[in-house]
Amino acid sequence: MADFPNLSRRGFLSRSTAVGGLLVVPGALAACSKTASGGTDGAGALDKLRKQGFVRVAYANEAPYGYLEGKELKGEAPTLHREIFKALGVEELKPTLSEWDGLIPGLQAGKYDVVSAGMAITPERCANALFSEPEFISPTALMVKKGNPKKVTDLPSAKAAGITVGVMSGAVEGSYAEGAGISKEKIKTLQKPQDGADAVKGGRIDAFLLTGISLRWLAKTNPGTEVTEAFLPELDGKKQYSPGGAVFRKGNEDLRDSFNRELKKIVSDSSRYVELLQEYGFGATELPPATLRTADLCKG
Repeated sequence: MADFPNLSRRGFLSRSTAVGGLLVVPGALAACSKTASGGTDGAGALDKLRKQGFVRVAYANEAPYGYLEGKELKGEAPTLHREIFKALGVEELKPTLSEWDGLIPGLQAGKYDVVSAGMAITPERCANALFSEPEFISPTALMVKKGNPKKVTDLPSAKAAGITVGVMSGAVEGSYAEGAGISKEKIKTLQKPQDGADAVKGGRIDAFLLTGISLRWLAKTNPGTEVTEAFLPELDGKKQYSPGGAVFRKGNEDLRDSFNRELKKIVSDSSRYVELLQEYGFGATELPPATLRTADLCKG
């Protein structure tokens, strides 16, 4: 699944465009003591999940974050969440497919218990749901021709080399390139990731700028390309982490907190983290720093 149909709605975008899935379902937050399926929120949520033996998770069918392969739910979020919920005494994930924009409204309506889709943590989304602490960060990288003929490693080196850089339409990487001082005539816009890979292979651009996670996945199906080491671009002197996490219904703070305790054990152990998620292109560069906290990200 190298084509990432939902990437432009993930939240790796500017603040003004990264608000997919934020519609509030009328009445959904008015009575947090009961879910649509009759379950109890708050302190009893984890007990309920343990008794029933499963947790209902939503995914958007977007590799490598959360997708169905045959009958198996795979990807970064389901793999990590399966490990965490097993540690909490809940053995099974029961998946529900959702359109990206429907993930949070469906959560509010009680259709599932957790969003397992690698959703970016933004203040707008925090207003409507609870996020775990960051599960990953999304450092940026460059896809180049095999052998990296221009020897670029990051945006400052791309500027110095005078190369042409491709970015996805509407995505935040365009602002990263401009912020690094690359002239607009050297920035080419593509509509989807595969277009970027094709442009690199065809020599129409020298490098394609996107998250390292996405580019490593894309490179699997695009021989003749390679991906640089990931790096953190800066805007106005601030490093751009693009973190994502699990999403819970408001009122389920205790469930979120229990999840966070197990998540901390995994992200504090880089070898375990990489072992779990390397299949999906996640490595040590995607480990969130201990100082990066959801409470701060929700403030903006």
